[in-house]
Amino acid sequence: MAAYARDDGLWDLEGQLIDVKPYAFANKDRGGIEAGEPLHDMLVRLTIDNHFEIMAIDVAMDSTPYSICPRITPNFQELVGHRIGPGWRRKLKEIAGGVKGCTHVLELLGTMATVAYQAAYSSEKVTGKKRVKDPSATAKFMVNTCHAYRADGPVVQEYFPDHYTGDRKS
Repeated sequence: MAAYARDDGLWDLEGQLIDVKPYAFANKDRGGIEAGEPLHDMLVRLTIDNHFEIMAIDVAMDSTPYSICPRITPNFQELVGHRIGPGWRRKLKEIAGGVKGCTHVLELLGTMATVAYQAAYSSEKVTGKKRVKDPSATAKFMVNTCHAYRADGPVVQEYFPDHYTGDRKS
């Protein structure tokens, strides 16, 4: 996974999945797959704006186990115009889950939310000036998303005290 700040104020997020096996095996569609040869080699590129809205998406499937797999890539265009934020994984499943998509591409896209926030959220390049952080708005995205940000934990107590639910020591 990688993120790149663009000169036009947008961000390109890239994720790649490469799946290789240490042994050769038969594959009807590809005539066999040699040891070390990718079974899956998939690249996803999202272009997002400073509000995490998807401006463009590119899905490439250079190696797949079945010749029909790349036919699904146009379906991911339905994500253009949606925002990465709360409910992102649910939105992915609605738009491109099951038979409408590819499990591996969905996994890459799900993880890209983390890449987007890590790369863009606190960066001055997001707006071209220092971003004013509203702790309440930030807490909405962070509290209870993982062990460190649990509502009754020390990180939330320190950084988002209004959202802390643990014991308050006087």
